[in-house]
Amino acid sequence: MVNTVTDNVRLVVLDMAGTTVADGGLVEQAFAAAARELGVAEGSADHAAKLEYVRATMGESKISVFRHLFGEETLAQRANVAFEKAYGQLVDGGRIAPVPGAREAIEELRADGLTVALTTGFARVTQDAILDALGWRGLVALTLCPADAGGRGRPYPDMVLAAFLRTGAAADVREIAVAGDTAYDMRSGVRSGAGVVAGVLTGAHDAAALADAGATHVLGSVVELPALLRGFGR
Repeated sequence: MVNTVTDNVRLVVLDMAGTTVADGGLVEQAFAAAARELGVAEGSADHAAKLEYVRATMGESKISVFRHLFGEETLAQRANVAFEKAYGQLVDGGRIAPVPGAREAIEELRADGLTVALTTGFARVTQDAILDALGWRGLVALTLCPADAGGRGRPYPDMVLAAFLRTGAAADVREIAVAGDTAYDMRSGVRSGAGVVAGVLTGAHDAAALADAGATHVLGSVVELPALLRGFGR
């Protein structure tokens, strides 16, 4: 794998679900609720096809996924509201936890003098529910959802670049490290110009998919990220 990294990473942009947060398939459960809201019968061919698309696009902005699935904006918005409500209820029911060692890894990164941001493809209300459920308010310098960066989620680079601009932690985009569990995270990192684009194997996509999407490194878990970044001579 080609090493395109800088030896001076200052900003780390981490995905949430699948990377730092283990949601145990809650996306699929919440999708089922959204599909019911729009009359898509569970067990039907239409449901199966839509669920397959949801799986394939893990990491993408959820409203973008629903726009693709349902076309009409009104329907997409209805589906998205139903999805976020169902996901929030699952979170409130205690159905979410950190990826083992994720909080400690974030604290290590901060102790090493790095600025950390958390990003998601969910809406702000859902992101906040996750942060509250995990007790992660104040854990990082910045949290971003697609609406915080102009409305475009992954695979666009907007959230990464918003973190770059808002934190002021890095002087050059090559001083950014991006980590995520999906091809969409990797494409977002590559398009932002980040020096490190690390895939992790705790979520949706496998090593081949992450590498094909431009990962500079593939790690077993976000727990390995602090040591990786220290290895570049910081």
